[in-house]
Amino acid sequence: MNFDITKKKHDIKIISCNSNLTLANDITDKLGVSLTESDCKKFLDGEIFVKIKESVRGCDVFIVQSTCKPANDNLMELLLMIDAAKRASARTITAVIPYFGYSRQDRKMEPRVPISAKLVANLLMKAGIQRVLTMDLHADQIQGFFDVPVDNLFLTPIAIGYFNSLKIDDLVVVSPDSGGTDRARYLAKHLQCGLAIIDKRRPKANVCEIMNVIGEVEGKNCLLIDDIIDTAGSISGGAKALKDFGAKDIYCIATHPVLSGNAVSNLKGAGFKEIIFSDTIPIPEDKMLDNMTILRTCSLFSEAIKRIYSGESVSNLFV
Repeated sequence: MNFDITKKKHDIKIISCNSNLTLANDITDKLGVSLTESDCKKFLDGEIFVKIKESVRGCDVFIVQSTCKPANDNLMELLLMIDAAKRASARTITAVIPYFGYSRQDRKMEPRVPISAKLVANLLMKAGIQRVLTMDLHADQIQGFFDVPVDNLFLTPIAIGYFNSLKIDDLVVVSPDSGGTDRARYLAKHLQCGLAIIDKRRPKANVCEIMNVIGEVEGKNCLLIDDIIDTAGSISGGAKALKDFGAKDIYCIATHPVLSGNAVSNLKGAGFKEIIFSDTIPIPEDKMLDNMTILRTCSLFSEAIKRIYSGESVSNLFV
């Protein structure tokens, strides 16, 4: 994975804000470069201060920041770091956003509400980005909110390798709702196993009522797949429905462990054999469970950064 930056006309600089320093360091380790020194802190009144402590003039700059909790602080850190890089004469600026916050507000579902994902896209472009690199956007149409290239990576290739290594018999991949069917179908195809869909009704945000299970799950080991787990009410309700329909062991995998509110207790009570997340959002120690597994995404992000920097195609990573 290492490559010689001295053979390139423009230097590469990887900068991290505060939300996911571990992932940023893992990415630079894979690339064989050092993380660019920077400051990202708060004044006593809560205002955010950032400073890039190395020259980035004429460099290709990649700023790593998930806009997870605290979402507003992390988003502001990212915007200020982009502005700092622009004013420091960076050649190009790519926002590497492993978890893109505000992505669930991607359209008007009722009168007099914002399209928050579009507003965030506008803020990032106005700040000065030339490109976005992210993973598993909650809604594909968010790519169209940007007037710059958006590379949306997927956890699926990593998940396929992991579950192939487990060699689970009688496996069925289950989508927790109709919206995630394509994701579940793709994983089921590559794992060469069955597919099921949970039909549910959601009366309001973070509340869902399971209606039915479409597909054969009785006597099967089931893998629930989603992009985000927030309060875990939906995924835990799905696990209960699968148990009611006669499923054996139940696994779940989600890219982004938002884990708000009583998510941990919901997951603990759902009876999952294993819960798999990626490291796009760091999980605090007090929210880790014994049956949680974290899949590392640094290889995928570093390969994408390498290809963007080198002017090579990244399309074959979108699988």
